[in-house]
Amino acid sequence: MHINITRYPRNSQQGPHGGGGNPVVFWLLIKWLCLTAAIMLTAYMVDGIQVAGFAHALGTAAVLGVLNVILRPILFILTLPINIMTLGLFTFIINALMLKIASGLIPGFSVTGFWAAVFGALIISVVSWILNALIQDSTGRGGHHPGDEYIDMKKHDDHWE
Repeated sequence: MHINITRYPRNSQQGPHGGGGNPVVFWLLIKWLCLTAAIMLTAYMVDGIQVAGFAHALGTAAVLGVLNVILRPILFILTLPINIMTLGLFTFIINALMLKIASGLIPGFSVTGFWAAVFGALIISVVSWILNALIQDSTGRGGHHPGDEYIDMKKHDDHWE
């Protein structure tokens, strides 16, 4: 038995199937769909969160992604003392605020009430984390970008070389 494992370089335009396409864009789309699924599930589970449809959930996921990249780090730094005093639990309040802001920006997505936002942010975080972990485990790819690697293994009797 013979196994070849190849990882493509960060700047490679060739994916695992030999076609073109940017692997970074592919993983961004996968993470976007995971967040969209988490939003849809949260709207089903939490009474104070409504989403009008899949397209609105896609838009909400995009807005949440942008808010988490731009606004969340600023809020995290500004609230660092209270975050330290609460042992990081205040992060859920920041996430709830991000959810409320997204509900104000996206028509067809609404969050009514503080506790709905907190529970919604908690559920979205957990579901998104689980989905991303499952995808990472099933594909062997994660958030890191490995360099060029090639492993050539051959099985001899009871061991691999």
